[in-house]
Formats: sequence, structure tokens, C-alpha cells
Amino acid sequence: MPTRDIYLLSPRSLSPETIAVAFAKTSRSPQSFREIAAELSDEKSAQFHEKWVVGYGHASVAEHAVLHIAFENVSRIAIESIEGNRLASYTEKSTRYQKWGLDDFTIPPELNGHPLCDEYVETIRFLFRTYAESLDPVKSLILERSPRRENEKDEAYDRRIRSQYVDTCRFILPAAANANLGMTANARVLENAIRKLLSHPLAEVREIGEQVKRTALSEVPTLVKYADAVPYLVETNQELRQAEHAEKIREISMDSVRSVMKNNWCTLIDYDHNGEKKVLAAALYRIGEMPYADALDYVLMLKEAELAQLAESLLKRLGKFDAPLRELEYTTYTFDLVMDQGAYAEFKRHRMMTQTPQLLTTRLGYEIPLLITEAGFGSKYEAAMKSAEEMFEKLYAFNPYVAQYVVPNGFNRRVLAQFNLREAFAFCQLRSAANAHYSIRRVAQKIYEEMKRVHPILTKFIKVLDETWQSVDEKYFGKV
Repeated sequence: MPTRDIYLLSPRSLSPETIAVAFAKTSRSPQSFREIAAELSDEKSAQFHEKWVVGYGHASVAEHAVLHIAFENVSRIAIESIEGNRLASYTEKSTRYQKWGLDDFTIPPELNGHPLCDEYVETIRFLFRTYAESLDPVKSLILERSPRRENEKDEAYDRRIRSQYVDTCRFILPAAANANLGMTANARVLENAIRKLLSHPLAEVREIGEQVKRTALSEVPTLVKYADAVPYLVETNQELRQAEHAEKIREISMDSVRSVMKNNWCTLIDYDHNGEKKVLAAALYRIGEMPYADALDYVLMLKEAELAQLAESLLKRLGKFDAPLRELEYTTYTFDLVMDQGAYAEFKRHRMMTQTPQLLTTRLGYEIPLLITEAGFGSKYEAAMKSAEEMFEKLYAFNPYVAQYVVPNGFNRRVLAQFNLREAFAFCQLRSAANAHYSIRRVAQKIYEEMKRVHPILTKFIKVLDETWQSVDEKYFGKV
């Protein structure tokens, strides 16, 4: 009887394309992976991919070729497009723990030689100077309120303090701020990512797409070489923005928009009224032999106490680091949300959601962290936000996409989000934790409370802090 064997095909000795072919060939070859790989060369691997992946469309083979791509000095607004691929992994420079220098920003290529370029640069530099000036007064306030703990080392104390004052001052940083980003993706995902980047309305993002393609070709010369701009993406976006109904949408008065934002910044607009029972029926389906319809009929007849008991069986053993069973994916929730851009930067990382963000704008108002006003920096903060608003309107008349660069993290943004209950567990528990930024904590708490209102039996097992979104709001925010 053959002996079980588990081992690596190491990228230190084999190219990504060769590893992909070695895995692909096992479907028709009785040889071991080592034997298959030993017979391959980069040239043979390229020929295989040209025939089977490119020629016959067996794209899943490309998923075995994995690349790690480093992005440096790309704008925050461009990072949103890079991270808009669900099946890749990302780590980016944190606005919570690192400080930005006065020149750490991007000038969008569209402004090269444009009359607004100098004013844009002046506004961005003003925002960065204000950000730099805010650090010391807010830090001094934190030092007063958070004295050093007994035996706390300098490095630990600095890290604890930094996470508080840098956290707050980041509200001033604009979307033009540069950052570094690490991305890990397989070649199939990367090809799709390149196509989307090359089809983007912003020139910076298209340039990044070209650079990513050139970089990837050095490792996977066959698998991404046909990645080009997609007319469907380019033309559909253009037509939607130019359509008659789009103009009517834009005619809605900003007073009405701001009123809705202020009163309904987190609205549960759709959910499955029988969602909890569908999840519980799916759990019974797992251990039975009946059709799903019969399992659902059975659950629909249960009393509240019986439903609660079944929910206990399903979720009571769930540990802090455990993922719930996949049956929780059988019910979904749709939210219309308004959150500050800093919060959205964290919200967007939950890529198992379906998210539709609107463009960055200054027209939904901005948040004022209490620490800013308590540190005596409120007037300077508001002056910075006012300058961003004025520059935004000038840029918007030229190009709404380019106008996004000047929008600071403190301004509010709309996003439509749909997700299932399993993803809600992950989001609410992670983003309501004590070490989460208070902007996203407020969002997570409000989403949790809305879900608990309509589905109390299952959401009671979501572990969140003993606070409310209102208590977070009162503790950390001033007026909008």
C-alpha cells in the first residue's frame, strides 16, 4: 500500500508557472508531483499554459501560480482599486500607527499642466501641514490622560500612546496620501485585477495596471500577457454616468441628502424575514436525509423556545477564534451606510461582502473627533476641512474622479453593503473589539444592533463589547 506523502513544491526551486503545470498534469498523469515537475522547464510550462489556459480556457490552472507584489507610494484612492479583488490578500501601511511626511502624496496625472494643479498642490500641502501640526497637541492631551503604567517600557508606552493620537489625527489626511501595499494573488485573480486596473477612470490606476502587468510578466510570462482594458467596464461606467436618469439623481438637493445622512446613517434596507429559520433548517439538513423544503417546514412549526434551543446547539460552543458553520450564509442583510472615509478604509477590507461605494465627496459633511477640539485644535481642523471642500468643488467641475484625491479621511461617504450572517459574525466581532478604531466600532455596533432587532435568536451569539453605537459616538465624536 502506497505511503501517504505531503510536501511542498517550493517557489525557491520552481517558477510559479511550472508549479501550476505540475499540479495541472496530475489530473491525467499517474506520476508523482516531483516526477512531473522534474520533466518540466519554463519553456514547456509556457507551452502548456498557452495551449490549455489561454487556448482552451482552463483558467483554474492559473490559480496554482502565486505572486507576491509590492506597491510603494501609491495613493489611498488608488489602493481602493487595487484591493477591489475579493480573492487576493493585502497588507497596507496603517494610518493608525505611522505618521506621514509633508511630501507623501500623489499629484494625479490628469492635473499635469492643468490650471488647477498649483492650487491642488497648495491645498494638499495645507492639509498635510495641518495634520503634522495636530500631532503634538493631541499627543500632549493623551499623555495627560494616559500616564505610564508601572514597569511599562518606553517602546510599549510609545506604541500605546501613538495608537491613540495618530488614530485621531488621521482624519485630516486626504485620499492623495501615499501608502505602501503588499498583495498576494494567484495568476487568475491577478489577470482579472490587471484588467480592472487598466479599465479604471483614473490615470494613476491605469498606470499602476501597466506596471503590475510588466512586473507579473517576469514571473508568469504566459498567464497575464493577454490582460488588457475591458470595453465592457469602461463603456458601461461612462454610459451610466451620462444617462438621463443619472442627471436626475444628481439633481437631488444637498440639503435633502445631508438630512437623510444625519438621521439614517445606518439603514437596514432589506433582509430575509425568515432568515433565522432558513439557517436553522439548513443546520438540520446537514445531519438529515430529507429535502430542504421538509426541513424548513419542520422549523417553521417550532415554537420560540424550541428555535432558541436549536440555535444554542448550533452556536453555543463557538469560540473567539472560531468561524461559524457555513449554514449561517443562508440569510443576508443589505445596509445603506454613511461612514467617514477612515472607517471605510477598514470596512472595505471585508471583501466577502458585496460593497458598492459612491465616489469620495465633501458634500456629506465631516466628522470632528472630540480629542481634536479638546486639544484646542478645532478651528485649525475646520479650516483644513473647509479648504478641502472648496478645492473639491473646483476639481469636481473638471473631473469628479480626480476630485476624490483632495478629500480627507474625516469626510463622510456612502456605501451599499450586502452580506450574510456568517460574514456579519466576522465583521461585528472584529470591528467592535476594544482595539478597533472608534470610527469603525461605531459602524459595527450599529449594524449589530440593527441585525439583533430583526434576528435576535442567532445574533445573540455575536460577541461585541458592552456598549452602544450612541455611547461610542458620545465618547469620541463632536458635531458632524
